[in-house]
Amino acid sequence: MTTLWLTLLAVALANAAIKASGPVLVGGRELPPRAGVVISLLAPALLAALVVTETFGEDGKLVLDEKAIGVGVAAVALLLRAPVLVAVFLAALTAALVRALG
Repeated sequence: MTTLWLTLLAVALANAAIKASGPVLVGGRELPPRAGVVISLLAPALLAALVVTETFGEDGKLVLDEKAIGVGVAAVALLLRAPVLVAVFLAALTAALVRALG
């Protein structure tokens, strides 16, 4: 087995162990309301972090390129209350045009 497959297997096992530990530790009790709020905010925070790092980061440096312009156009479209699909389309179109012309 290569190092990659061993790493994937280790990560999969760690993931299963972490997911199984929650119900075991809680044991059927209700979580405090504050913990529920934090858990519900984790997914949007992780998604936002992923978008920011993939859009503006490259090799640990801040990069402003066509992807950043596309995200800016999508943000403006959403501020103007455009549907999400329209904002995504406009972002992709703008990024493609800037890449083709630049």
